[in-house]
Amino acid sequence: MQLTARYIRKMPKNTTSEAFFRGVTAYIRKHYKKSMLSRLAEHPEDRLTCSAVVYSRLNREIWMVGDCQCMINGELFDNPKPAEAELAAMRAEEVKRLLATGVTQDELLRNDIARPVIIPRMLETMRQQNVTYSVIDGFAIDRSHVRIIPLDFRPWEIVLASDGYPVLCPTLAESEEQLKKQREEDPLNIGRFQATKAFHPDFNSFDDRSYIRLKI
Repeated sequence: MQLTARYIRKMPKNTTSEAFFRGVTAYIRKHYKKSMLSRLAEHPEDRLTCSAVVYSRLNREIWMVGDCQCMINGELFDNPKPAEAELAAMRAEEVKRLLATGVTQDELLRNDIARPVIIPRMLETMRQQNVTYSVIDGFAIDRSHVRIIPLDFRPWEIVLASDGYPVLCPTLAESEEQLKKQREEDPLNIGRFQATKAFHPDFNSFDDRSYIRLKI
């Protein structure tokens, strides 16, 4: 994430989507030792990996690489990993089974013993990155799974965000309120909204989150 952010800060303002995909891939790749490349080619799960949603002002485009989300004049757009919902459902079923055996919610929040059940399947999914879904990882980005949203020259209000918000809203305050509501009503994330992890008591969220809103 830090390398990708550094590359975006330095890239020319007229960079096209294709130039960005090539450039950020090369930038990440040069941070690998040459001796690592053959293993990383066979084991994508060991690569440096992140997602990004980028707005290009000169190209009037939003580029979505990986599991991120955006909102355009109140309309939601996302780009989820293909197996994310399946993995979340698997974990939810295991959590419910554990609760039925007497394991308490507090115990699961402190130590989510349901999550290891999905780790093997999660690793299988990661081995398909830039095959069945796109990410930034120093290897060729699969363009077929990148979402590019063109915008005309009308006024637009856009929100760019990570997938750490269960409900993305037009303002940060509303999005944070929905996140707070989710934590209060379903801290294990096994109900209407399901995730591959729970809210740990020591943290104020269950996942990373980024949010920026701008008018163009």
